[in-house]
Amino acid sequence: MKNYKQLFSLVFIAAILFGCKRTSYQADNPNTLKEVFKDDFFIGTALSNKQINKTDTTTDSLISTQFNAITAENTMKAGLIHPVWGKFNFDAADKFVEYGKINNMYIVGHTLIWHSQLPPFVHTITNADSLKQFMELHIQTVGQRYASSIDSWDVVNEALNEDGTWRESVFYKLLGEDYIVEAFREAAKAAPNSALYYNDYNIEQPQKRAGTIKLIKKLQEAGVRIDGVGIQGHWNINNLPLNEIEESILEYSKLGVKVAITELDLGVLPNPWDLEGADVNQQFDGSVEMNPYPVQLPDSVSRLLADSYEQLFRLFLKHRDKISRVTLWGVNDGHSWLNNWPIRGRTNYPLLFDRNNQPKEAFQRIISIKNNSN
Repeated sequence: MKNYKQLFSLVFIAAILFGCKRTSYQADNPNTLKEVFKDDFFIGTALSNKQINKTDTTTDSLISTQFNAITAENTMKAGLIHPVWGKFNFDAADKFVEYGKINNMYIVGHTLIWHSQLPPFVHTITNADSLKQFMELHIQTVGQRYASSIDSWDVVNEALNEDGTWRESVFYKLLGEDYIVEAFREAAKAAPNSALYYNDYNIEQPQKRAGTIKLIKKLQEAGVRIDGVGIQGHWNINNLPLNEIEESILEYSKLGVKVAITELDLGVLPNPWDLEGADVNQQFDGSVEMNPYPVQLPDSVSRLLADSYEQLFRLFLKHRDKISRVTLWGVNDGHSWLNNWPIRGRTNYPLLFDRNNQPKEAFQRIISIKNNSN
């Protein structure tokens, strides 16, 4: 009997140790995203302040083990980092950069110029000279501070409408089209060693793609450096535009710039009025029909999510020579902004890891793509 008790104890301890290893995603595990795709492109995620501060050890272990690139989800936006004219708050941004350095990650700054999440004082500016001074001060101060740390900047974010025309932002209204030239020119001076990207959603769609191509050519014709374009990748499993994505990768690449998939997530919920894109200012009322999976995702939908991710990553691998980075917009489903957009309080499942940081079928599928090809 004593021997049986000892055997049971050993089995029990082994089970605990195996379980710990399974959920901690050890760095030497060859089946991690960053290891599997290390010869293809960076694999990144967006970090919130909680994750930057390492408040959850399990999530922190997942981030450092699975990803080799990070983007500041909100930390480096102007409203937070430059709340009052000439006064900067770098505490959170410094921690973000330090997180990337400690984990030997590719660090993405997001974003220098964006019409949303601006400090309130910007909306009180009524003349072009003052707005230009703000742009120069902001880009020079932030860019120079992290000139040796940030590998890539989203210099300008979401400057276009869905039809490819210029968004009527405060920058466009006062400075015209050339504000984007000035932004990239200042970024190139402030951060000469960082890759400079234009970032936007729906720019795989034909009209907005055409507008983005015009924007890139405008910068190139002005002799201003632009290194890449970021396709945000806020898509839905019920309408995944694979053909448009591939065409856009090819068209942007022809301009001599790299392509990054910068904010990838695949929504599984219905959208009100067949909404497309990622305009954070859009909100709608909720209903039971708009939140069909409040507890868990049905197997059939999980398989469709996995199918969609597999199709996407097969496409990305096909064009790995043109793609610099693929970044998931969040670490796990519980962290995703899609739980509150465009309807607050919904339960969405758009990422590769569930709310308990466990890999989903979608994760296994994209890992198997490379494993089966080797």
